[in-house]
Amino acid sequence: MATILAVTFEADGVTLPGDLALPDEARGIVVFAHGSGSSRLSPRNKAVANGLTRAGLGTLLFDLLTIDEERTDARDAALRFDIALLSRRLTGAIGWLDEQAVTRGVPLGLFGASTGAAAALATAARRPGQVRAVVSRGGRPDLAGEALSQVRAPVLLIVGEQDTRVLELNEAARRDLPSSELAVVEGAGHLFEEPGALDQVTALAADWFTRHLA
Repeated sequence: MATILAVTFEADGVTLPGDLALPDEARGIVVFAHGSGSSRLSPRNKAVANGLTRAGLGTLLFDLLTIDEERTDARDAALRFDIALLSRRLTGAIGWLDEQAVTRGVPLGLFGASTGAAAALATAARRPGQVRAVVSRGGRPDLAGEALSQVRAPVLLIVGEQDTRVLELNEAARRDLPSSELAVVEGAGHLFEEPGALDQVTALAADWFTRHLA
């Protein structure tokens, strides 16, 4: 069984809502960074988070942008590519977890999708002693730039076979990541909407975090 809590916390000067799931004796906590134009309510991230919870891992899904910022981003799509801003918000979430009695000291992992993957990698580079594993789903690690070479946590890059451009970008990013693996989901596109594709993502992520956070 897992305890589900609706939470809010301050990060980067704004208040952000989140959903924290904590199974009994969680072996780790995975913080999600959603992708372009998405939120903590992303059905794909929620599905993966539920799978991680069943595997004994806690999860935190939260909004990287405020409601007003989401409206602005819907018009010009600028904030979703502001990796520095997204990384500050993600760092704030990690700091909040570290202040809570029930989560302080629990091994930490990051799961990023699309542009959120770049934010996760940039954050991992800034918190080398705290972030112990990273998983990217259909991510844009290239947007993390020079931070890639500073990531010390093991990174799993999951890409759909049919998502050819993103696959190329992930293959290139691997050359700059000190410790990484690439998993290609056969027949899947960018959103992993094909039957069974998201189940494969969940299984890969659960195995990665279980190995590196336990």
